[in-house]
Amino acid sequence: MMLTCARMALIPAIVLAYYLPFKYGHLIAAVIFILAALTDFIDGYLARSWNQTTKLGAFLDPVADKLVIVVSLVLIVGQFGKAFVTIPAAVIVGREIVVSALREWMAEIGNRTSVAVGFVGKIKTTMQMLALILLILCRRQSSDWLKYIGVGLLYIAAILTLWSMIMYLKAAWRYLTLSLKKE
Repeated sequence: MMLTCARMALIPAIVLAYYLPFKYGHLIAAVIFILAALTDFIDGYLARSWNQTTKLGAFLDPVADKLVIVVSLVLIVGQFGKAFVTIPAAVIVGREIVVSALREWMAEIGNRTSVAVGFVGKIKTTMQMLALILLILCRRQSSDWLKYIGVGLLYIAAILTLWSMIMYLKAAWRYLTLSLKKE
């Protein structure tokens, strides 16, 4: 849980470093982002291996993840200001909102485990992290290959994002349709 809080505390540092008015600001922001990503991995690994999961930790961990991702996407969209970056960013943010709401609703009806994080979600998160690291590193004068790879990974992440959302909705579909019938 301390690592989750540390990850959230790193968010302003990422933003601040990103906007530093010198050559290495983006590099510092990327390093801080990598540190935040590593805390996510280490936190999950330690919680599972030491069997020290808590309800508060289970709630805060995805919140911290979403905050790091969304704030970083906002930075990237602001930097590029083009539809080719905004579209996958909007897909990713939209999915996060839908899945978070779905998880909350499923928890309210007592079926949160039906929408637990799956393997595709883990790959999606990895692709997002890699894309964001590369795109945070990009400056206006960065080489095109860095931008192309970063944007390509962002599109892969957006596709996996949609796929995992469909899997979550599919897992919850029975409960959703039952609720609709009751109303």
